[in-house]
Amino acid sequence: MSQQVVRAAGTPMIGMTVARALAQAGLPAIDAQVLLAHVVRRNRTWLVANRDEQLPHREATTFFALAQRRRNGEPVAYLVGRREFWGMSLQVSPAVLVPRPETETLVELALEWLPADRKARVLDLGTGSGAIAMAIARERPLAQVVAVDSSPAALSIARANAYTIGLRNLVLLESNWFERVGDEPFDLVVSNPPYIAAGDPHLGEEDVRFEPIVALVSGADGLDALRAIVTEAPSRLASDGALLVEHGYDQANAVRVLMENAGFGEVVARRDLAGIPRVAAGRGRR
Repeated sequence: MSQQVVRAAGTPMIGMTVARALAQAGLPAIDAQVLLAHVVRRNRTWLVANRDEQLPHREATTFFALAQRRRNGEPVAYLVGRREFWGMSLQVSPAVLVPRPETETLVELALEWLPADRKARVLDLGTGSGAIAMAIARERPLAQVVAVDSSPAALSIARANAYTIGLRNLVLLESNWFERVGDEPFDLVVSNPPYIAAGDPHLGEEDVRFEPIVALVSGADGLDALRAIVTEAPSRLASDGALLVEHGYDQANAVRVLMENAGFGEVVARRDLAGIPRVAAGRGRR
């Protein structure tokens, strides 16, 4: 790190402009822009149009403090308290995973398998911030969506998001997977469960270090949660109901076998925008 950045991070100089702050943040441009826009309560377009605007001392100090935390690895989403997902601005905190673009692959497939012109019951297991459930509830207003999480802190975030977005077809429950969802069957069950193996070296890298470990790790091979969900899902699905799950980059074959062994038919795989197998889906058999 350059001495210039260290000096700027500790004691912002008089006459600090938008352009100078961005240049001295020691961050990729997009990260610096998002953090500064958050601090000055403007959007990134304003930053571009006002590069010579001088920053008040307090705002400059706040920005460089956030930049230091980002250089230490904290996710931008946690620093600003929000993340975009499916066109929604969602509140996030270290109590929930940061919603990722690849998870939109799960939403896309769910909408393909969920007709827009009929009522349906949908269950989202391990909802976290509520991103998946809220995207489906917003796109399918005739559906009744139930979203569960075992973490009260995560549910608090999800409830705040549901209130802000104004969804009336979403119910949030504290539950360990299917435990408290009742006996009425679901037409669609979706989940982005923990699927990283304990001891995976990626757990010590970058943003993941700051995310809740219980939402990331699932046993020695990363498949414990997926096994539990796939095994119980058939008994929770309505006739012709379907299960859709997100999984790790190298777990597609293992998840397919799990689903086929549990009696699912029409098992399909979907790749994310990076071309990585990301979602598995199958129809229950009755």
